Amino acid sequence: MNFPRRFAEHFDEEIRFFRTWMSGPRSTGAILPTSTIAARSMASLVEPASGLPVLELGPGTGVITRAILDRGVKPSNVVSVEFCAEFHARLTLDLPQVNFVHGNAFDLDTTLGRSRACVFDCAISGIPLLNFPVSDRVMLIEDLLDRVPAGRPVVQFSYGLASPVPARTGSFEVIHHDFVMRNVPPARIWVYRRGA
Repeated sequence: MNFPRRFAEHFDEEIRFFRTWMSGPRSTGAILPTSTIAARSMASLVEPASGLPVLELGPGTGVITRAILDRGVKPSNVVSVEFCAEFHARLTLDLPQVNFVHGNAFDLDTTLGRSRACVFDCAISGIPLLNFPVSDRVMLIEDLLDRVPAGRPVVQFSYGLASPVPARTGSFEVIHHDFVMRNVPPARIWVYRRGA
């Protein structure tokens, strides 16, 4: 793909993201999509050799989804939950082999349907957790940890200084994985795990 076309597609993606943020800042969380650097850092925790599918929450424009695929995960092995109908429609056009699900990540049993009992290698979340009550954040992380093997990560990025879900609130540990300055705004990446 030539540079002018790549630039135009990237600019179109940012305009689409900004427009969605304007109509619902609480559910979008930022004015620009996650940077490819932050996305690659999050995807580095995926273990493609496990053969298990990856669960992604809040793919937005698909930056993190593409990083998961670049990590070596087959598109059919990615289950990605998007709440915004506009993002979901675009993602299914751009990445038709990925299993995109339109629904609420805070009600995964309903949203995942037949995949609700699936065991995932890990979960990677782009949901703006700081926009939700702490009790909802804890419930989500606990739910995600129930869906991955012991010791495997739930990965979350945040624009806050501290973890959006403190370890003292649940049955898991929290590890600071990365701080990405080349993101707007700068992002911290957190990992939640239960002991193996």
